[in-house]
Amino acid sequence: MSLNYIVRQPKTKAENPPLLILLHGYGSNEQDLFSFAEELPDELLIVSAQAPYEMGYGGYAWYAINFDANNDKFSDLDQARESVQKISAFIDEVKAKYNTNPAKTFLLGFSQGAILSYALSLNLPNKVQHVIALSGYINNDLLPKEISNTIKTDYYISHGTVDQVLPVQWARKAPEVLKSLNLSNEYSEYPVGHGVAPQNFYSFKSWIEQRL
Repeated sequence: MSLNYIVRQPKTKAENPPLLILLHGYGSNEQDLFSFAEELPDELLIVSAQAPYEMGYGGYAWYAINFDANNDKFSDLDQARESVQKISAFIDEVKAKYNTNPAKTFLLGFSQGAILSYALSLNLPNKVQHVIALSGYINNDLLPKEISNTIKTDYYISHGTVDQVLPVQWARKAPEVLKSLNLSNEYSEYPVGHGVAPQNFYSFKSWIEQRL
């Protein structure tokens, strides 16, 4: 497999289980979001991927974030684009290896993982049917010049109102962009920082359940 990963097999057996891929944030690893896995619906095959760039101390990144002379941060967009392709290939490998339901692929990303989930879904139409974007935003630099009008993907988006890492203002633009593309989305905010509140978890869990 092209990325390291850990897996939770479905608790209820099915020939073609629905698939949920988890993409962690910058400086984290595949164990991070996997802590959710036990609480998520039994029928899901859950695969948590490890980002390709090692940062030391058990941390990984999907792409580098650098600081310029004014201490403004900027993203390595070439690495980000490469990671979108790597995630895409990985999804195909997982679908084939585990014989998952091709019509029920969920992609859940946190922070950097959410940014790439948006990018993947808008560059590669219907590779995934459902995106859960937690504490991320749509990076316009990672979008194609022409976004296909064949996309049917829907989106669950949430953000902390006091997020110090990625300002909530950035996240609020996502529903507007998706609406302009006629893409269904549900947006919510929680009074937390850069993280996932318990009520946020129950909210996206129920969103997933409704789509199984």
